[in-house]
Amino acid sequence: MSQIFDFLFEQYSSYQTIDIVLEAIAIVFGFLSVWYSKQNKVWVFPTGMISTCIFVYLLLKWELLGDMMINGYYFIMSVYGWYIWTRKIDATHVTQISRTTPKEKNMSVLIFLATILFVFFVYKANDKWTGWVAYIDTITTAVFFVGMWLMARRKIENWIYWIIGDLISIPLYFYKGFTLTSFQYLGFTLIAIFGYLAWKKALNKNLQTV
Repeated sequence: MSQIFDFLFEQYSSYQTIDIVLEAIAIVFGFLSVWYSKQNKVWVFPTGMISTCIFVYLLLKWELLGDMMINGYYFIMSVYGWYIWTRKIDATHVTQISRTTPKEKNMSVLIFLATILFVFFVYKANDKWTGWVAYIDTITTAVFFVGMWLMARRKIENWIYWIIGDLISIPLYFYKGFTLTSFQYLGFTLIAIFGYLAWKKALNKNLQTV
């Protein structure tokens, strides 16, 4: 048992206690954020903002630029999403769950490609383009950027991007030495699957009442 524990958490022996505590707190709020998203509750954004603020600090300290940019972008899009989700489209209704329009699909492709280019240049400028991890980071960053933009706009397809990005992130963060965060993404994957099913049910219900 101790060998398994050492294999999973040995890397934390070199971390400061405060950083481990902060990572755990960020993970808790991250889970709350994804859970509120599944429930289609606006609390997804304030809880997510707390998590991302902590992760931006930690990832900057650990020099994980791609991951840091993801969380910084999450914070900005959380502000935008909070506004979209609470904005009234008429006297009594706020923005509802919907599917992406052709225009939004084109925008998703544009965001994906622009993110890849942006992350590539950031990595090159900071001499971080040194191995296969940089390639994977670039792809996952682009996937998450699109997913967060779609979630902010309350589009059901956001869950597809979250599921793909989460599945990639599980082994990636474990390889980087962040076991707790790897477990977080495992949990995120499961919640994202149920989130997609819950949003699909809500969307079908909304269409039936139109």
